[in-house]
Amino acid sequence: MRRHASRFSGGGGGVARRALAVVGVLALTFGVALPLCCHRLVYSYYFLRSFYLDAVSEEALRESLRRSQEALRFWQSAAGKEPRPGPGPRPGPRPELLITVVTVRRRDGFRYHYLLQVAYRLRLLLAGCGERPCAEVVLCDVESGPDVNEDAKLLEGHFRVLRRPPGGRPALNVFEREKRDYAFCLRRAYELVRPRHAVVLEDDALPRPDFFRVLEELLRRRFAAGALYVKLYHPERLQRYWNPEPYRLLEWLGLGLLGASLLLGLRGLPGLLGLRGPAGAADYPGQPPRRTSARSSAARLALLAVYVMAGAELLGRHYLLEARRLSPQLYAVSPATECCTPAVLYPGNASLRVAAYLDRAFCYKGNAKDTVLYRVARSAPGERSYSVEPNLITHIGWFSSVRPNSARPRLL
Repeated sequence: MRRHASRFSGGGGGVARRALAVVGVLALTFGVALPLCCHRLVYSYYFLRSFYLDAVSEEALRESLRRSQEALRFWQSAAGKEPRPGPGPRPGPRPELLITVVTVRRRDGFRYHYLLQVAYRLRLLLAGCGERPCAEVVLCDVESGPDVNEDAKLLEGHFRVLRRPPGGRPALNVFEREKRDYAFCLRRAYELVRPRHAVVLEDDALPRPDFFRVLEELLRRRFAAGALYVKLYHPERLQRYWNPEPYRLLEWLGLGLLGASLLLGLRGLPGLLGLRGPAGAADYPGQPPRRTSARSSAARLALLAVYVMAGAELLGRHYLLEARRLSPQLYAVSPATECCTPAVLYPGNASLRVAAYLDRAFCYKGNAKDTVLYRVARSAPGERSYSVEPNLITHIGWFSSVRPNSARPRLL
């Protein structure tokens, strides 16, 4: 009888010790380690907005201003040093890729020269392509007011510039006007260059250093042949796992199960190395042998999966996606989300189909061009849309040309 009581109390003590260990690990992970590591990460749940948001935003603005001044000096010094590009198609083989940059004069934030920053980055990336150009660049200036788009004027000696004819931009609501401008640039740029594929960038979409390498990889993949469009950017604040997009929930679950399996494997490593007794041996002297059932193993796997999933979400999915930048082959392609369209790849002649779809729609607040495209891809027979992760561009447009602007813009 005493022997059975001793074994019962030993088992109860083991359960209590395990429960305390679990609580301690959770407290250290979510209450100490992650807050210490993540309190300055902008897209983490632990980010201390009240302490760091203003400073981070000011630093980002200073960096944008530094890039703008560097680009301005470069383009001013390069003025008149190159032959002015002609208005018609260039002789030679059909370009593999066309980059169309849609631009308009910004009333707010003009000193940041977004267009000059984007053009300068494209110039640097194109210089690294070697003898065979990666792409041809066309600027589409949709400014129709009395003021001249000075940045586009400065770049006329280096890139071909498309402009709307006088009176071709009627005074509608800003969302419909933006949509018409976009459709005009899609159609006219494609007709001018006749590329195999096209990318449309808004003038505040700054390409990342691996921009062309990843585009080349994406266009090799099978999905591109049947795609209406491929989004190259999604706002970082909307990239979390806790999201209505089903594929992200599946990705989150898969990450949790993978992490749990790795943790269980590490737990069993000492036994494999002979540093611990065989399976079923007692953990402590005088304790009954451990008995591992299928149910307890499944419960342990589930608990560790939830632990890994919670840690990944609180850290921020955006930071986990950054690991995919190690190679263009690691970039993920998933069904497109609704927001937003600062950078879009149109495989084949899809840009002409998109322009036709946009012509049939009327845009207004709540039904902007990105929403129209998303609904078309979901409803039109045979059309598919995708999104690439992580982002291929950095969105630097803190001052919008469509919506009201704050005197002190912030990252969030």
